[in-house]
Amino acid sequence: MVLTGIIKNLPEIKKPDKKLGFNTKLKWTFIILISYFVLASIPLYGLTEVALSNFEYLAILLGTEFGSIISLGIGPIVMASIILQLLVGVQIIKIDTKSEEGKKFYQGLNKLFVFFFIIFEAVIYVLMKGLQANPGWEGFLILQLCIGGLIIFFMDEITQKWGFGSGVSLFIAAGIGKRLFSGLFQFVDQSGAIKPIGEVLVFFSSLIVGDGKTAFYALIKILITAVLFVVVIWAQSLKVEIPLAFDRIRGYGIKWPLPLFYTGVIPVILVSALVGNIQLFGSLLENYLGRPTILGEFSKQGGVPYSGLAFWIHSTPILELFLKESLTWRYLLQGISHLLFYVVFSIIFAYFWVMTANLDAESQAKNILSSGLSIPGFRRDERVLETVLKRYIKPLTILGGASIGFLAAIADLTGALVGGTSILLVVMIIYQFYQNIAQQHALDMNPALAGFFKGG
Repeated sequence: MVLTGIIKNLPEIKKPDKKLGFNTKLKWTFIILISYFVLASIPLYGLTEVALSNFEYLAILLGTEFGSIISLGIGPIVMASIILQLLVGVQIIKIDTKSEEGKKFYQGLNKLFVFFFIIFEAVIYVLMKGLQANPGWEGFLILQLCIGGLIIFFMDEITQKWGFGSGVSLFIAAGIGKRLFSGLFQFVDQSGAIKPIGEVLVFFSSLIVGDGKTAFYALIKILITAVLFVVVIWAQSLKVEIPLAFDRIRGYGIKWPLPLFYTGVIPVILVSALVGNIQLFGSLLENYLGRPTILGEFSKQGGVPYSGLAFWIHSTPILELFLKESLTWRYLLQGISHLLFYVVFSIIFAYFWVMTANLDAESQAKNILSSGLSIPGFRRDERVLETVLKRYIKPLTILGGASIGFLAAIADLTGALVGGTSILLVVMIIYQFYQNIAQQHALDMNPALAGFFKGG
């Protein structure tokens, strides 16, 4: 088959020949993180105008800096994952992701989709003048964007194989962390003048001059952000623990935690990226056609949608509008539609992720048995174990997807700094990095668990 031959010859980052230690993984994670910040500061050559510079919210979700060589960010990676999950989920493309061969084919096809979206998005950005090139420089600008997109993709692959977590999560967390610090403590405006921009500085400077209203609004944003951090950290601790016993060592066992957010941060990343891409392409179409489309109409300053699909899935800080006594029914309905969109699509993506990432009950039952573990009181049989796990995994997939979607939407509507979804993402990503580090430590202390953690 021609497609199979193409997939087998795609470039890839070589896997390490042996199990990597903590220091090696930490080193590669820091190298990729530093490289990301360096690339984000390299401007595109031949660029005259960045019409997307107002879309700061999208830049956060896509892990990018518009106008830099990595302007595409994680957009192609996430879009490829979304499209392929949907195609496999509805059986348009039939792949047995439970077999080793099927898993490799799925990963190769995903990589092919990423390469396609890198080229596609680079062309769209330039031709629709989201990133406007000097006359005659369009081809070179597209080439730079493609190179940046490929670099981001391979940096993600390096992080997955040689570091902690994934590059996608790392880039999002880095972008959010940078913007959160600026949102709190920035003291230089766009013109270079020194003035209080960050909310902490605004709060204190407003108190000094006696502007109580401005100080109150700044304090509300800071408190909402802090409360969201606490709530997300608490939600991360909710889990079901299944006792497992070693077959060959009597009296010893472990507790296998099944967290409420069973699929982790992946569903909300995919939903947020989907929302971001709808807004992005809606703005590009409006800019290219000179008129709004069904995707929406956008303001010239800030890229905020006025109407269309982008408006109804967008979030407006209704708490702030309520405090300012400017909340209308239209924004209240928008908040409800935003909430429903996040909940429904988070459930869908959580379900597809469980099936394609081998997190389903059947795969986990195999992992447990192959690691020499079993559930005390149950017969050592894969079918029995699978039946027991289904009682937990399926409800947790649906409930966890709905919960994370609900929490992300509510966080958006409260008007936290850098966006509520961003706060949710950065807390969960940092927590997952902590779990990866703790897991690496557990493997270093007990190598017998390597097979179990590899599968899970």
